[in-house]
Amino acid sequence: MATHAPDVFLYKGVDKKGKKVEGEISGTSSAIVKAQLLKQGIRAQNVRKKPKPLFGGKKKIKPMDIAIFTRQMATMMKAGVPLVQSFDIVADGVDNPALAELIRAIREDVAAGGGFAPSLRKHPKYFDDLFCNLVESGEQSGSLETMLDRIAIYKEKTERLKAKIKKAMTYPIAVVVVAIVVTGILLVKVVPQFAETFGSFGAELPAFTLFVLGLSEIAQAYWLHAIVVIIAALFFFKSLKQRNKSFAILLDRLILKVPIIGQIVYQSIIARFARTLSTTFAAGVPLIDALESVAGATGNAIYEAATLKVKDEVSTGTQLNVAMRQTKMFPSMLIQMTTIGEESGSLDEMLDKVANYYEEAVDNLVDSLTSLLEPMIMSVLGILVGGLMIAMYLPIFQLGNVV
Repeated sequence: MATHAPDVFLYKGVDKKGKKVEGEISGTSSAIVKAQLLKQGIRAQNVRKKPKPLFGGKKKIKPMDIAIFTRQMATMMKAGVPLVQSFDIVADGVDNPALAELIRAIREDVAAGGGFAPSLRKHPKYFDDLFCNLVESGEQSGSLETMLDRIAIYKEKTERLKAKIKKAMTYPIAVVVVAIVVTGILLVKVVPQFAETFGSFGAELPAFTLFVLGLSEIAQAYWLHAIVVIIAALFFFKSLKQRNKSFAILLDRLILKVPIIGQIVYQSIIARFARTLSTTFAAGVPLIDALESVAGATGNAIYEAATLKVKDEVSTGTQLNVAMRQTKMFPSMLIQMTTIGEESGSLDEMLDKVANYYEEAVDNLVDSLTSLLEPMIMSVLGILVGGLMIAMYLPIFQLGNVV
């Protein structure tokens, strides 16, 4: 059964010393808020729901916000601040109202007697099973502050890696989009102006100019249809990828074969595999359960299937490095470091080194791609715009030669 999301209330009241206090607190009703304040030693005189902004609405909570929240909680607990008080301090220092509201909602659940992990599980949109399982492991072992620190490192590095991948994937797409938009504007708005001028020449136009004028007529007639088709195709593509497993596997396989981009994606998959397995194994999560979490964290349908296959092999008694080698999907460096880690009993440390290596490799590849694409962008735009301008001025040049 879905629970009603708590609202934020503004309150004014008097504390036990008779001092006037005011602030914000989360709750489902004003009566419950007053009861909560009373437990804190505050006699509420005025409680009202915080008005929502007229424009813009709530700012979204991003994964990096969760990483920062985890880091701040780890820092508070390492400093010896009690858990409930840590929530208050972190929430007061957050700029994002939606995140502050989420932290206060978790704080109220924990203060009411619920554990940290059960409170997080009520918000699956922001805290996945891996996050909750690691927190639960920390609570049970009595090392919550250490576990939060590990989770914070994991989230920070994972989100940093995702940002790099997004940058690498966005750059080529941006080039194509800019090129299409500039070309479309020129064909729909600029070229027709020249076409009217050419109509008064009464001479035969060059083939290149006729070709561009033909493209302009098509663009003017079907530009709206083209936009609708592109948007519909994107929605269909996204829906098909989510619903059709075979299509998702085919797409992920094709991405891995794209020059440079494929190498970036491949190395990021290995980095996520190593980072997630290192974090979960260090947290004391059984290897079989850890591999289950790793499979979902790879971000690629092919490697998800490969990781699940490794899990099945390990569950039958096969060593991790042997199971990984049998899939023929993982690099020799990862397999060798895994072998050393299993033999020395320091698997988490070895995997952490592998993750650091591949994360650095992704950084270098993305920087190289950016340096390579910058001149390409100028070249593509120059060819498109220059080509169109040459096509438009070619008849004028020929006319000048005749004269």
